[in-house]
Amino acid sequence: MKMVYSNENQFLVSNVKNLIEAQEIDTFIKNEFAQGAAGEISPLDSWPEVWIYNDSDFDRAVEIVTLSQRRSTTVDWICENCSEKNDPSFEICWNCQHEKS
Repeated sequence: MKMVYSNENQFLVSNVKNLIEAQEIDTFIKNEFAQGAAGEISPLDSWPEVWIYNDSDFDRAVEIVTLSQRRSTTVDWICENCSEKNDPSFEICWNCQHEKS
């Protein structure tokens, strides 16, 4: 067993766990309920951690975590139909519903 991810935010840890499990890698969360002990133990020791059961899945799991942590380098796009600025995640213009070219 190896740890592949840790963060103070339980939501982020659960999200990483779900992304890894979607690739059929068995995982578990360690310290899931330990944040209540912060102050009695080091805060870093109470952070939830994603662990994998099979060491041979470690490289794939780390790659999944790395890809999930990358920030998108895409930029806003301008609609050819109405010239409205759109977020990179939009596939159609929010203003006129024209598809992104």
